[in-house]
Amino acid sequence: MRATKNKSQQLLLADSGSTKTTWCLLSGSQKKIIYTEGISPYFMEEQEIVSLLQSALVPALKKNKIDRIVFYGTGCSNKVNSNKVKKALQLVFQSHCPDISIYHDLMGAAHALCGQEPGIACILGTGSNSCYYDGKKIKRNSPGLGYVLGDEGSGAYLGKIVLQHYLYQTFDQELMQRFDRQFETDKDEILNRVYRQPLANRYLAGFAKFLAENRGHYMIENMIEDGLNDFFFTHLTQYPQSRKLPIHFTGSIADAFKDTIQALCKQYGFTCGHILKEPMDGLIRFYRNSFNI
Repeated sequence: MRATKNKSQQLLLADSGSTKTTWCLLSGSQKKIIYTEGISPYFMEEQEIVSLLQSALVPALKKNKIDRIVFYGTGCSNKVNSNKVKKALQLVFQSHCPDISIYHDLMGAAHALCGQEPGIACILGTGSNSCYYDGKKIKRNSPGLGYVLGDEGSGAYLGKIVLQHYLYQTFDQELMQRFDRQFETDKDEILNRVYRQPLANRYLAGFAKFLAENRGHYMIENMIEDGLNDFFFTHLTQYPQSRKLPIHFTGSIADAFKDTIQALCKQYGFTCGHILKEPMDGLIRFYRNSFNI
């Protein structure tokens, strides 16, 4: 990334997950936050991304001139996916913004959580991921296998556990009744949404809120701890640096269950660092401190 000394530069930052994209138009001390639907290039075609940007983002920008766009997005470690997002942004902004950079959302988490210091950066949102960041580059990344084969500790992973307990009728009577009242669904609808409809990861993640809203029940607490422990055991223990450097977390699941994360860090002998619901505040700080924006 290129540093700049132009303090009046209009920078558009984006942190995009599968469910939501947070945009920030940054100029000096001024900032404007905009939210749109998530942009997941694994599931969206270029024209779908263009349509989303034109309908939800462009009107909110109100014809502000943008000098630079930095987009951190899920799936953008893949060259095909990052090019798809870049082409969509180029089509929408055309000659108005000649400088467009695309990075994986994991790099966004590293910049937001670690700044220019080494550490372990973790994403626990709709999906999950982690890396060892040396203060400049991601040096090691535990493989992200997506919600079907991996995503341990994520919203989709926890939501899948909730549905398993419901469909297998493992829940006690009280939790079965609470689930029925809250979601008003059945086996046929659930299986159709998971196996036949698009964006099943978002659908699964929507059931993680059942855990957050029923804290205190022993079955709920066990499910939360087991789901997050799968992330710790499968991924964090694989980094040699995990016992030497702080481990930071960002994402809706990290924020909702921060007490469990802190307890697990203590059990594993890890140093728990920052826990942010969203990376954007950290990204704003990173660009203002490092790039004079």
